[in-house]
Amino acid sequence: MALLAALLMVLGLTTGVSTATAASGKAAAQQTLTWTAGDDITTYVSAPTTAVAGKTTIVFENSAATGNTMGMPHTLTFDVSDPEYNNDVPLNILANPADDTGGKHSVEVTLTPGRYRYHCTIPGHGQMQGILVVTEDGGGEDTTAPETSAKVEGEQNADGAYLGMATVSVSATDAGSGVDRIEYAVGDGAFQPYTAPVMVHEVGTHTIRYRATDKAGNTSAVKSADFRVVAPPTDDRTPPETSATVSGKQGPGGEYYDTATVTVTASDTGSGVNTIEYALDGGDFTKYTAPVTVNTHGSHTVRYRATDRAGNTSEAKSVGFSVVAPPSTDTTPPETAAKVEGTKNSDGNYLGSAKVTLTATDVGSGVAKTEYSLDGGPYLAYSTPVVVDRFGRHTLAHRATDKAGNTSSPRSLAFTVDEGGGVPAPACPEWDERLTVIVGTVDTGVPNRMTRARCTINELIEDEKDWSSHALFLKHVTSVTGKLLSDGVIDQRENDAINEAADESGIGKPGQSEGYRDLFDGTKKSFDQWQHVGGGAFGLNDDGTITSSSTVDGMGMLWFPRRTYDDFSLKLQFRDDAPGTGNANSGVLVRFPDVNDHPEESRPEWVAIKYGHEVQINDRPDGDMYKTGSIYGFDRVGLGGAGVTPKGSWNDYEIRVAGQHYTIYRNGVLINEFENAGGQDFSPPRSDDPGTDGRRFASGYIGLQTHSTGDVVSFRNIRIQEL
Repeated sequence: MALLAALLMVLGLTTGVSTATAASGKAAAQQTLTWTAGDDITTYVSAPTTAVAGKTTIVFENSAATGNTMGMPHTLTFDVSDPEYNNDVPLNILANPADDTGGKHSVEVTLTPGRYRYHCTIPGHGQMQGILVVTEDGGGEDTTAPETSAKVEGEQNADGAYLGMATVSVSATDAGSGVDRIEYAVGDGAFQPYTAPVMVHEVGTHTIRYRATDKAGNTSAVKSADFRVVAPPTDDRTPPETSATVSGKQGPGGEYYDTATVTVTASDTGSGVNTIEYALDGGDFTKYTAPVTVNTHGSHTVRYRATDRAGNTSEAKSVGFSVVAPPSTDTTPPETAAKVEGTKNSDGNYLGSAKVTLTATDVGSGVAKTEYSLDGGPYLAYSTPVVVDRFGRHTLAHRATDKAGNTSSPRSLAFTVDEGGGVPAPACPEWDERLTVIVGTVDTGVPNRMTRARCTINELIEDEKDWSSHALFLKHVTSVTGKLLSDGVIDQRENDAINEAADESGIGKPGQSEGYRDLFDGTKKSFDQWQHVGGGAFGLNDDGTITSSSTVDGMGMLWFPRRTYDDFSLKLQFRDDAPGTGNANSGVLVRFPDVNDHPEESRPEWVAIKYGHEVQINDRPDGDMYKTGSIYGFDRVGLGGAGVTPKGSWNDYEIRVAGQHYTIYRNGVLINEFENAGGQDFSPPRSDDPGTDGRRFASGYIGLQTHSTGDVVSFRNIRIQEL
């Protein structure tokens, strides 16, 4: 029995047999660490917090002597699944007051410097967990900060300046608990995580500050590396071209109400733009890094200039404007009224259909627009009476906005449409009451109005039909929009916008079967509909694929901003093109909000991570625990179920999302199913994640991730079908 216990302990398996006998005959351990447990299922009675590296006897006792009067079993388990902690001691001891050792067990292990996380693995045992910090020597707790150094590299001239660019590499060592993180800052900027050498291209004198923190929380003093970057030898003698635009809400005389924003741009076809500068109202020139906001009332002048990498500075130009307080005379919103007409039955319900006419008046600046919302739907622009012929109870809300921007509080009325008598319900080809006219995936921005046929414009276009050819679909759309134009439902601009969207949609072309719509079909036109945020980039290849490239800027994302999706099936193909023998890390990001609507995030690509879900792409057998098909941070699958193909092979990937249920297929094989119930897989949960209750959306955008240097992934044939 003692031999079996020793074998199970080495393998990290649970056993209720003491291992004290297995250690007999060996030299005494350098130290003994003791954990005890009792009746409490939320915490150990006692547990050490620090230790010294080397051979150690670990004692775990859960007995009547340590306060266990209920006979409750407990475990002491060292976690070896989290890369943030040491994973070289697979310890798992089960102790029960009624076992043959009375609940007291011991085992000899070898501890290494760093941190070990331990916990109880028996379900229902709350937060019985903690951290053990192990240091190199016998000095007790690690109080010594890491040692840091930096090296600046690049081609230098005779004066020691770097030609074109300089690369700064930072390193750190810690003989105690080990290095936890390294950080750097450019000049007086904020510190940020150091993950790869920092490349500096801007001509001028620079300072890179750096520091490191060990796993015991000790942070080193800030050091710095100073250097100068100069332009390579060049015959460029031409300064950059500059321009500026002013934007904001304007009055009739061109003045800006409350705020004006000045955006400066520069271009240089020689050595390239190095810096842009601006000066406000006679002040000194300062470096331009973002649009300049001016909110002080009065007349203003912004001067601007640019310098290229060869040192040529353009002549200063200027733009003048005025900022004034907006008119405040009209603060009263319009008045709205609604009238319902139609044939009623004895119950007072409308037979077949009801017609709602809206009116709005404003004695101040005048009515600018009137809107209505039917049955809780989006507000639509009102132009002609609304005919409601779908049987059942209905509520119509209405509001109006005047030319001064005052919007009235919504008013509503309710009525019921019954079958029998009157005009029959329309036979619309499809049901589509979205806010705007959307052809395939192309949002035209044209209001999705009710037509004289009592169907919406989207319903008449029939973009969900399985068209046999693109030309046939275009002919159909031209016929529909021509009639709407003659009926006065749309104007010429809207007519052109809908027909251009029909052409751009590609509906009816090969690859558009089964109701799927191309988000990227290999052409530059479809690629230009995507936008990139954050680090790295995606490039379009001649064979109709796109390939990621990442830099020291870190993670980034290519996303499709033209519309959001609710329930859908997304199909694409990906290929691992990472250099060398390693595997690339990437992912498909779904159901995240507009990244521009979260200014609190300094890096907009993190909006997709924190508020949406990342469906992982990662075939690497070691490292990150979330493999291909995992829902990152919430549900992991291993490579065994992912059907890994050789690097450089194309893989079919399908992501189906219905409600909060996620289904992932790779090469036609189901590899994961996940129900979003609001719980993270991280333990403890990540502190910067906003959570899931009400924050993981039922609708959102779609994107592709660039991860870090060396993570090269290609994609093609990206299609979507709304479910």
